[in-house]
Amino acid sequence: MGISSDNVHGFILAVSSSIFIGSSFIIKKKGLMKAGAVGNRAGSGGYSYLYEPMWWAGMISMIVGEIANFAAYAYAPAILVTPLGALSIIFSAVLAHFILEEKLHIFGMLGCVLCVVGSTTIVLHAPQERNIESVKEVWMLATEPGFLVYSIIVLVLIVVLVRYAPKYGQTHMVVYVGICSLMGSLTVMSVKAVGIALKLTFSGMNQFKYFETWFFTAIVLGGSILQVNYLNKALDTFNTAVVSPVYYVMFTSLTILASMIMFKEWDSQNASQIATELCGFVTILSGTFLLHKTRDMGSSPSSSSSSTSSEVPIVSRSPK
Repeated sequence: MGISSDNVHGFILAVSSSIFIGSSFIIKKKGLMKAGAVGNRAGSGGYSYLYEPMWWAGMISMIVGEIANFAAYAYAPAILVTPLGALSIIFSAVLAHFILEEKLHIFGMLGCVLCVVGSTTIVLHAPQERNIESVKEVWMLATEPGFLVYSIIVLVLIVVLVRYAPKYGQTHMVVYVGICSLMGSLTVMSVKAVGIALKLTFSGMNQFKYFETWFFTAIVLGGSILQVNYLNKALDTFNTAVVSPVYYVMFTSLTILASMIMFKEWDSQNASQIATELCGFVTILSGTFLLHKTRDMGSSPSSSSSSTSSEVPIVSRSPK
């Protein structure tokens, strides 16, 4: 069948997005470290990073990456675009190795290779983008019972995690990352809706006369602010080489689930194609697992002991 031109456009935009977003993690981390040295850390509720130029440089890099990612969703299905975020993990891990001295060793490199192989598998077998002629069609999909139930469950979980974040967020990374990932799955669906609205508007069919377009836009803005806030807390509290892959795994899994429920992208594919895509996704998960579990391999005893106070395992770390 080959790859459609829309999927190619989506692929190029998604790869560009990964490069900018991957580098943004490192630049923002450096900014957070500099800001934390002279003021309250983000992980402790401080906002001194807002006065740090390097943090803003990281934010600009992330914004450029998100714009490219935004455009990618207008062309290609979420099941193609979202897993390509693994490439940002690779870029982030390599930069962290050289800039932040968060070592990437042989099995971490193997993890990077697995991420690339998995991403390639998904790209080659991704479904064609659904033909949508109005943002009202997206609204109808979003208000079907299945997606409404999913949205309610996600919002309840977000409220619970936000409620307990001050108590457990400093020692359990899943709290901060969970908030970002859950909100992210709803945000991506809205991003796709707004992207489709822009694409149709530029082709001569104005979609911004519908309130549905503005509703999706409000979710994108609100969801993005919530994600940035809690992602900053996660980055400032935990090792970047851990935050990036764990965030990717949770965010991607939830986004693909949301896309399956809302857009029913697998309805046009046979069992073989779906199985191949799932294998590609599992390959990516294996790569991120290796990146996570081998982050401290090869460290010298002295460096290992010195890192214990600042980079202890996720579930037991306490802030200084």
